[in-house]
Amino acid sequence: MKPSETVKNYPSERRMYSNYVIRNIKKICKEFGPRCAGSEKEYEAQQWMADELKTTCDDVKIEDFKLAPWAFMSWVQLTVFCVTAATILLLLTHFLPQFALIFTAVAVGIVAVAFFFVITEFLLYKQTLDPFMKKKVSHNVIAVRKASGETKRRIVFSGHADSAPEWRFTYWGGPKLLLPVIGLGLGGAAYTLVHGIIALVFVLKDKPVQQGGALWILSIVNACLIPVFLVCLLFYDKKRIVDGANDNLTGCLVSMAVPRFMQDHDIRFENTEVMVICTGAEEAGLRGAKAFCKAHADEFKAEKDVETVFVCLDTIRDYEFMGIYHKDMTGTVKNSDEVSKLVYDAGKLCDLDIPYENLFFGSSDAAAITQAGLKATCFAAMDPAPARYYHTRLDTADNMELKTIEAGVDLCLNCAFLFDEKGLS
Repeated sequence: MKPSETVKNYPSERRMYSNYVIRNIKKICKEFGPRCAGSEKEYEAQQWMADELKTTCDDVKIEDFKLAPWAFMSWVQLTVFCVTAATILLLLTHFLPQFALIFTAVAVGIVAVAFFFVITEFLLYKQTLDPFMKKKVSHNVIAVRKASGETKRRIVFSGHADSAPEWRFTYWGGPKLLLPVIGLGLGGAAYTLVHGIIALVFVLKDKPVQQGGALWILSIVNACLIPVFLVCLLFYDKKRIVDGANDNLTGCLVSMAVPRFMQDHDIRFENTEVMVICTGAEEAGLRGAKAFCKAHADEFKAEKDVETVFVCLDTIRDYEFMGIYHKDMTGTVKNSDEVSKLVYDAGKLCDLDIPYENLFFGSSDAAAITQAGLKATCFAAMDPAPARYYHTRLDTADNMELKTIEAGVDLCLNCAFLFDEKGLS
């Protein structure tokens, strides 16, 4: 059975729940505003979400977890410091050749350390910088609408409640400025590492370091990159946290619209449990999803008779860019083919032919859930360029798209009903 078969005039109902999403996003943005990971505003917004979910679900709880909210993005400042210091040391070898071995070895070492944190924190979302950073508390909201009979299946819809610090270059120039800055910054860091290795090999072979020759040219070019490195310090603004209406209150409220629809129409699946999770600290490196999995993944995996799937929603805004992200975390994590197919088939029921996509820059909560051994995928609708509003002050409640949200509500309802009927078969 499809949701359209359970109520009269389904198109009007679908529009009503889309308006429910938009109305409440506007309410959250107005009453709570920006919601940095681990902030009081993030928690207040989640408390409101929990109270709303209590009217549609049987069991609602808020779980806390500790995190270092600025650890994830601190690789930017660390990398700038390391490559700038390394560049200066490599230049000094030509003026103080007696210290060439020490300078080149230190230069290579500190740039290697920087790349270690770039790879582990930014590409792999490991919590390697957390031990060195100040801790705060964030939360996950977990709501369950139970099955009327024995639970044989469980479908989980999720979004993240926190919002990001503004990415200045995206706001100033969109992808035409952002991508060159990232490319020049990381490319310059790679150049510094290669330059340092070449210089170290040169010194180890007891070749004289002088002002002139190929090594001198490498040092001069490297020194010219210092302004580029320093500009990268402007990458994000800790003091301006964005509203995050699209990224990702749309994911939270569309998820919440599923049990709201079921409650309003007195629908309860006999054997399928419907869950909603509004995670915290996604923008701080998927910390909320990771905390949820640490607390609950083993429980779900132990329930071998309960088929469990996660449909993570992130930024439902750009209709023409809807996608099922079966490859995640900069392409390093493969989400569940089965859950991705479920979302695709649900899309077909909505007259949507949603393509499979690769999240080539960044990650979603689905990746953290997949890494924990659970079945998950991500649905998003955002220009991956990225969109100009992505992590900027333009991501406001006045900059939402009703058509896309309506498609998201329809898709999630059809996912729930299809999964209840057929599971992952």
